[in-house]
Amino acid sequence: MRAMQIEPARPQDYERLTAIWEAAVRATHHFLAESDIQMFRPLVQGGYLPAAPWLRVARDDEGQLLGFVGVEHGKVEMLFVDPARHGRGVGRALLQHAMAQAGAHSVDVNEQNPAALAFYLRMGFVQAGRSERDGLGKPFPLLHLRLATGQSPEPHLFRTQA
Repeated sequence: MRAMQIEPARPQDYERLTAIWEAAVRATHHFLAESDIQMFRPLVQGGYLPAAPWLRVARDDEGQLLGFVGVEHGKVEMLFVDPARHGRGVGRALLQHAMAQAGAHSVDVNEQNPAALAFYLRMGFVQAGRSERDGLGKPFPLLHLRLATGQSPEPHLFRTQA
């Protein structure tokens, strides 16, 4: 993969980040109905992204957005990568950056998203609990993960701006 830079998100990025969110959800969240995606879309663009206290984006060397991560109180609240970039280290780089720079140590994962669960387990997280419903009370079970004791972020090989 070419050079990648992780930097703070800007308001002008929100539209593209929402498009990345939607594409990633369509590629991985097969349990969601179209009505669910349409309900979440404005919440992501107009609510979750602007309200995130710590939101970082990954850009390639041409400035194209590849993905993003948002953290609040040590919890990864959102981590989405453009599906065209899945499996190329973008998610790993974003998560490692969030762990190192924002103290990310926990995350909730939809139980019906086995690829995301496998990713977080590979990154050193372990299951610490389960909820029958998501944060909005919808019937999408969540697995609560935390960084395993003694785990620390791997050193990263990319340029960052805090």
